[in-house]
Amino acid sequence: MLDSGDIGPGQDRTTTVEKGSFSIARCTCGWYGPARRTRGVARDDAAAHATARHSPSDTSDSSDSPD
Repeated sequence: MLDSGDIGPGQDRTTTVEKGSFSIARCTCGWYGPARRTRGVARDDAAAHATARHSPSDTSDSSDSPD
């Protein structure tokens, strides 16, 4: 099992678990990824989830607003 390291209060943690010949990425927030044949791809799923869902967003960025 791989985890995302030390976490503080209120932070989520991603892990990978083995189910037979498959690896599945999971997060403490309740998310889980698809079953993958390779651990590396499951780890990539977990990293992408953590980046997309649990990164602090910068609300001062106005690049989405029209100029």
